[in-house]
Amino acid sequence: MTDLPEYYFRIRENGAAVFRVSTENRQRRIEMDEIAVVNIRNGNVKPHGEHQLTADEQAVIADWIAERQAVLADRDIDDIHRAVDYLNLTTHWAQSRASDEDLEDVTDRLLLAMHDLRSVLVRKKADRIMAGAKPADNAAE
Repeated sequence: MTDLPEYYFRIRENGAAVFRVSTENRQRRIEMDEIAVVNIRNGNVKPHGEHQLTADEQAVIADWIAERQAVLADRDIDDIHRAVDYLNLTTHWAQSRASDEDLEDVTDRLLLAMHDLRSVLVRKKADRIMAGAKPADNAAE
C-alpha cells in the first residue's frame, strides 16, 4: 500500500475534488480526506471546509491543473480528427449504402451542421489571414 499517491483527484465535469490519501492508521485502511475543489475552466481552487491549503498542496494542485488542461486539449484535437473521419465515413455511407429513407432522415440536419461548420471555418480562416497581413503589405497594393 505504500505505492499509493499522496493525493487523489476525483474528476468532475468542470474539474476535480482533491483528496489527501492516507494509510497511517491502526487498521492500515485507505482514508481519503477531501481538501479542495478545483474548477478547471476558471482555475478556481476552493479549500474544503476549514482546511487551509499548504504551499505543497497548492503546488500539487497547480501541476494537476496544467496536466489536466493538456490532456483535455489533446482530447479536443483528437475529437476533431475523428470528426473528419466520421465525415468521410458518412460521405461513403450516403453514396453507397444509405436508403432514401435514411437520407431523408438526416439530410437537412447534416446540411445545416455542415453549413454552420463551413461558415465558422471560412470566417476563422479569413481572420487568420487578415491578422497575418501587415499594414505595409496592404499599402503596396
